[in-house]
Amino acid sequence: MIENISDCIEVRVTAGSRDETDRICSAVVEHRLAARAQIVAPIESTYWWAGEVQHSGEWLLLMTTTTERFEDLARCVRELRSYEVPQIIAVALVAGTADYLEWIRRETAPRSGA
Repeated sequence: MIENISDCIEVRVTAGSRDETDRICSAVVEHRLAARAQIVAPIESTYWWAGEVQHSGEWLLLMTTTTERFEDLARCVRELRSYEVPQIIAVALVAGTADYLEWIRRETAPRSGA
């Protein structure tokens, strides 16, 4: 069964090293800001910075969460990131299986006493 959803999102973040990526993934999952975090192999990025075109190797993180948890997740990422202006973007999910979407909601729900 596929369920239409509006409260689940995928958050995309880039990091400058594997160690930084590991720290971010562990923190957001441990604090239940994301139900899961995936690390994509190193990528090459090209972008404008300080008036020049830059090229650098980065790591891509894909995190699944809810819109309710986005601001807390973004705050956590900013605290752990080395970049001055980190990429933290959310992409809306348009559909998913009901059991998976429920798992995302359950695993990111704030816990009492947390």
